[in-house]
Parts: sequence; C-alpha cells; structure tokens
Amino acid sequence: MPKALTLLSLAALLSATPTGALAKERLADDPLMKAMVDELERSRTNLQAKGDEPLYYLSYRVSDGRWFVDSASFGAIEDYSGGEEETSGRARRLFVSARVGSRALDNTHKVRDSFGWDNYYDRAQLPIEDDPAALQIALWKETDRAYKAAARQLIKVKANKQVKVQEEDSADDFSTEKPNVFLGKKAGETTFDRKAWKERLKRLSALFKAYPLILHSQITLQGGSWTHYFVDSEGSLIREPRFFVRIMMAGAVKSDDGMDLDLYDEVDASAPDKLPTEALLEARVKTLIERLHALRQAPVVEPYTGPAIITNRAAAVFFHEIFGHRVEGHRQKDADEGRTFTKKVGQRIVPEFISVLDDPTQKVFGATPLNGHYLYDDEGVPSQKVPLVESGVLKGFLLGRTPIANFSKSNGHGRAQPGSAPVARQGNLIVQSTRQVSFAELRKQLIEEAKKRGKPYGLVFHEIPGGFTMTRTGDLPQAYKVLPLVVTRVYADGRPDELVRGVDLVGTPLTSLESILATGDDFDLFNGFCGAESGFVPVSAVAPSLLLSEIEVERRAKGHDRPPLLPPPLLPVPVAKEVP
Repeated sequence: MPKALTLLSLAALLSATPTGALAKERLADDPLMKAMVDELERSRTNLQAKGDEPLYYLSYRVSDGRWFVDSASFGAIEDYSGGEEETSGRARRLFVSARVGSRALDNTHKVRDSFGWDNYYDRAQLPIEDDPAALQIALWKETDRAYKAAARQLIKVKANKQVKVQEEDSADDFSTEKPNVFLGKKAGETTFDRKAWKERLKRLSALFKAYPLILHSQITLQGGSWTHYFVDSEGSLIREPRFFVRIMMAGAVKSDDGMDLDLYDEVDASAPDKLPTEALLEARVKTLIERLHALRQAPVVEPYTGPAIITNRAAAVFFHEIFGHRVEGHRQKDADEGRTFTKKVGQRIVPEFISVLDDPTQKVFGATPLNGHYLYDDEGVPSQKVPLVESGVLKGFLLGRTPIANFSKSNGHGRAQPGSAPVARQGNLIVQSTRQVSFAELRKQLIEEAKKRGKPYGLVFHEIPGGFTMTRTGDLPQAYKVLPLVVTRVYADGRPDELVRGVDLVGTPLTSLESILATGDDFDLFNGFCGAESGFVPVSAVAPSLLLSEIEVERRAKGHDRPPLLPPPLLPVPVAKEVP
C-alpha cells in the first residue's frame, strides 16, 4: 500500500474525538482556520492520489499579525510604520510544507554539493480580510506551487544519491509524531496609547542633544500581536496567540583614531502596562550616554591571551553562540557541518559543575518575560524542556521533525520566522552551575589566575550584544567571534580597573568550554533575536558570570575617517561625567 494512503483525514479526526469535535465547533468563529482546514483536506485528497510522486504530508502555517514600530532620534520621530489605516502593520504570512516520496527519503533531503537554501524560504501572503473564497484560493495557489516544487526537488534528491558516497547518517527525513489540537484565543489588537509613547520617545531621544560628540541616537518602541496557526494532514490543529513589546536604546560615537563605537540597551515586556516608567528609562539612557563618552576616551586593547571573566548577560550570549548553535539537530546530520558534538553524546564537554538545558516552556526569569517561550513549535509539536548537558556530560540535541542518528523524535524545537521552513533552533537556553561564588570572589580568582600565568592583567567582558559562529567545514575555521561592547582590564598589581575598547573575543568551542574554572551566583538574562537558516526567531539565554582560564582577543577592525570636522548645530554643554 502506498504510504500516501495512510494519511489521516483531518476531517475524520475532527469528527472522531471529543477534542476534535470541540475544535470543529470553534472553527465556525475563525474563517482563516476554517479555510486552512478545508483547503488542506481538499488538496490532500487529490494530491495523494497522484501516480508519479504522491503527496505523503501537507501542512499550512500562517502567522496573522499586527505590529508597530516608532522611533525617535535627537528629539524627533524619524521612522514610523503603522498609521490609522486598517492595513497598516498587518500581514498574514503563509508557509506550505508539501512532502513527496516517503518519510525515509523525501524532497527535503539535502542535495550534497548544493547550498540548499531553496527549502527554507517559500514565503507567501494571504488576504488580511476574512473572505473564505479569497483565502482558500490563495492557499490553493501556494499549495500547487509547493507540490510542484517538491516533486522537482525529489528528482534531484534521488539523482544526487546515485552519484554520491553513502551518507554517514541514514536517519529518516521526517519523524512520526502524534497529532496535537490546541485552540488558544486569537490575539486581539493591542490597547496601547502610541501617541503618548511617541512623545516619551521624543523626550528620551532629546537627552542626546546635550552631548555634541554623540553622532547617532535612537530610541525605538516596537511591538505587536500575532496569532500563529498550524494545520497538517496528520490531524494537528494549533492556534496560539503571542504578544511582544520592546524598547531599544542606542547611541554611537567616533574616537579620534576613527573607531566607531556603539552601545545598546533594551527592555522587553509581556504587555504595554509592564514597560518601565519614563523616569527609569531616562536613567538608563543617561547611563548609556556616560558610558559612550568613557568608551571614546578608553585605550585600544592589544591582542591578548589569558584569564577573563564573562559577566552574566554576556555569558548567556557566549553560550548561545559557541554551544547552542552546535547542538541544533540538523547540524548533526549535514555532512558539510563541523559536527563538533555529534559523536560526543555521553562524553564530558564542559566541567562537571556545569549543566545546560533548553526550556521553551519557561515563561519568565524573575519578573522578566522570556523571548524564547512558546507552547507549540512551528511544526505543531509541543515545546519541551530538553536536558543538553548534565554534570558536564552531553546528553542530546535540539530537534525538530528531522530525525538524526539515535534520535528519532522531535523535542519541540522546530522553529522559523513567519514564511520560512522550520529547522531545529534554540528557545530558552539555561546554564546551571553547582560551583557558584560571589562576583567579588570571582574577581579575586581572576587576579590569582593572572598572577599564576604571569599576566599583568585579566579581562572582564561586561556587555556582548551578539556575535557569529562558523559551524560548517570548508576554507573558514569552525570558530566563533563575539563582539563585546564594554570590556575592562583588572590589573594583578592592584591598579584601578581600566576601560578598554576595540576588542573582539575569538576562539574555538571545545577549548573555550573546557577552560571554565568557576561561575558566579549572579544569574541574569539576555533576550534577543537569532538569525539562522530559518530566519530570525526570538530567543533567550540565562547564565551566571564565568571565569575562564584562557581566552583570546584580537583587535577590532576600524574605519579611517576622522570624526566630523565641524561641531553639530547644537549648543555645546559640558559632557557627562565619565564612568568606569
């Protein structure tokens, strides 16, 4: 019997179970989901009967969202998306997954010696009005395109397997998962006084006017609400609402030697009424301004190897970059990836006092919402807490519905930005430690380590907004580079700490992870967005400060243009007091 004929009818599922019957009743109030269910059932029935390459799986994923972005610079609104019209800041983004062949080998299988991004980006739009016929026509057209593309791709896959050596990982291309039905409320429009907030943004950004050396300032408020829909031919039916709001503060200066220096700060909230007061935001902006001026006058650090502390939020980014990406499941299967940890399950990869997990089920850290929280991933699988490292020993990987050797099931980490194909991605990466000391003790140990190694100083990395990591084989090293913004030298002879600039932190993951000596007791959170094959997804990471026996820094590239020749057309006033 062809595998396509084993597909479960979604209509049958909705009629056969109490949960499904309730879901079917609720569809009457949701024209978008009803159109998705109706067209998926119609397309599935017809395309699975195709003789040459029958369809064996079909899913629709739609992100129905409204959003806004308001931004001010030097006291004036400079960028505005939105408006009073209903269509402003509104979209319904569709991704259709059509699979032909079989679970063992289908059109998503990697074609070796091909870059392979075709499977990731197939974005389409749906009408934003609830016209059933218009919605179903748009779904039909995109399904036709996706099926034809899948059939063509499977031919390439089969031909490629004929001329290439046998693959190391012979796991199937698609896992078997039980269907899930979850119908959360649709996300409503946000009740938000944007007019009042635009005035706040203008006042906050006007604080930069008093500082002639600051060349760029920006205070941005962005937010929105999304309803994520997922239906598939196995019977899953998901509707999950999500909301986000974020304030971002940024400033930039140029040093006399031509180096561009930027600093950032951001605040995430779960609802508009959870945002900080204007007074608290003003204090954060003033701190950022003071640090910019201090950074401009700081000396440039020379290339260095030696001990260092990476403070908590920076350590969270550090783990995300050097560890998190390398345990994403699809990277273990791809022969072009470095597969740093693929064959290290059951082996110690970090000191025994370190454990790491990824838990998208966790909603908050303290009172702060976690960006990486979600109920269901973008393949309709419930999010799960995944132990990655226990007492230093690697236990597993983050998995979507692409199986890898010895791991045949998803653990709810198939993620993608709207309109892109999901792959295994991080959610809430959490670092734990059983060897915690106060930061003062960690600093004392840093000085002792510097003396032991004959180094005049150790480094402390305070802020790391991001970086990049090379996970693939080829001409480039499988290394990482993270981009710290605030770094200080801690002198072994007791001299005052010194702010430095122009530093990039570089290295390879195995060496860096094994060099962790101790951790602080000061756990903190980094919220952000991570970009990879499946686009940008919201993520979080939690970690304590880390003491490492050895890190390596290199000088950052800098420009050669001088600062502006003329002062800005603002009244000069004394600059803010420098801070260490």
